[in-house]
Amino acid sequence: MLSPWPSLVTISALIVYFVVTINVGRARAKYKIIPPAMSGNPDFERVVRVHENTLEQLISFLPALWIFSAFVSPVWAAAIGGVWVVGRIIYAWGYYQAAEKRGIGFAISSLTNMILIIGSLVGIILNVTQSGLFS
Repeated sequence: MLSPWPSLVTISALIVYFVVTINVGRARAKYKIIPPAMSGNPDFERVVRVHENTLEQLISFLPALWIFSAFVSPVWAAAIGGVWVVGRIIYAWGYYQAAEKRGIGFAISSLTNMILIIGSLVGIILNVTQSGLFS
């Protein structure tokens, strides 16, 4: 059975992504940027970058979260993943205000993602070596 904790973090991450997606539509209306245009107002462009960067981060975050959960610990995966979600929110709030304010949130989410990826790799290697597959 799947652990509910990484599942909750997954849903939380998807909700954050859904909200930043909605924010792009709201910004289009506010700054009168007609599709398919993706530029024209720096405030709109920052909202778009939050959306795009969050999608880019999700591509590595979600598999890393679940692999870490399977090979290391679902509770630790959820805790680290929860910090990633908070980091993405801080990133969005900062970037919406000014590009210079995105750094802390980006650092938090990048660091937690790296922890999940490296931890997953270590967990897999330990699992393989302990299972005797290379004996």
